[in-house]
Amino acid sequence: MTFISLAINYVALIPILAVIAIIALLVVTNIKIVPQSKAYVIERLGAYHVTWQTGFHVKIPFIEKIAKTVSLKEQVVDFPPQPVITKDNVTMQIDTVVFFQITDPKLFCYGVESPISAIENLTATTLRNIIGELELDHTLTSRDTINAKIRGILDEATDPWGIKVNRVELKNILPPREIQDAMEKQMKAERERRESILRAEGEKASQVLVAEGKKEAQILEAEADKQAAILKAEAVKEAKIREAEGEAEAIIAVQKAQAEGIRMINEAAPSNQYLSLKGMEAFEKAADGQATKIIVPSDLQSLAGVTSGIKEFLK
Repeated sequence: MTFISLAINYVALIPILAVIAIIALLVVTNIKIVPQSKAYVIERLGAYHVTWQTGFHVKIPFIEKIAKTVSLKEQVVDFPPQPVITKDNVTMQIDTVVFFQITDPKLFCYGVESPISAIENLTATTLRNIIGELELDHTLTSRDTINAKIRGILDEATDPWGIKVNRVELKNILPPREIQDAMEKQMKAERERRESILRAEGEKASQVLVAEGKKEAQILEAEADKQAAILKAEAVKEAKIREAEGEAEAIIAVQKAQAEGIRMINEAAPSNQYLSLKGMEAFEKAADGQATKIIVPSDLQSLAGVTSGIKEFLK
């Protein structure tokens, strides 16, 4: 009887344990942890209820559901090329890249159906409107201006959708084949022109350097000649100064010798006969056949006496 009663009690507990297990499973499966840079849009009984941000959350089973998981990171969408026509009727293909970020998950979920497709169509329409006001040359050189205009228009249009457009870039601008060929020829001609200019400037610079070199060489040569002439003149001047100094020293030496001779004669106290003899020598030199006239001294009659005096002196 005891075993039967235990079996009956165990059978009665099975539904209770099953209910507890189901409740635990429901609780576990409805515990949600929202990761970083994500947001969950929660609906209750089919209507928007709340947006879960990063953290721990519990969902009421059968009543609430996660309608959409939204990424809050900046996203990039590369749209295929779109045909556009410029103001001067040139058809070209332009593909765009749009950088956007979801700022309001609720508006992103309920604002517009297929937000990415809506952004693509809006981008194509805006691009056609802007390019249609520009000519081909201006289109090719005004990417930054075009990017800024498209970004401003898209950002304003997507604000009700909970989307912020951060940047728009024109990835490629492809004109028709014939225009591309013409542009390539123009760029080739421009490169050749620049090459010719650079070559001419190089030759001009080379000629200038050669001329400067010749000029510098002539200046150095002239400076060398000038220095040589100065040194030569200084050498001649020095030689003349030395020669003059030598002559002056010789004259001074002669004068000193003559003065010394006179001093010695004076100290010797020469007689009248010696002086007369010296006078005769001077007279002899004066009458050496070079003069046409000879002035005979007034005391010539006393020569005989002088001669005898000389003889006595020589003895």
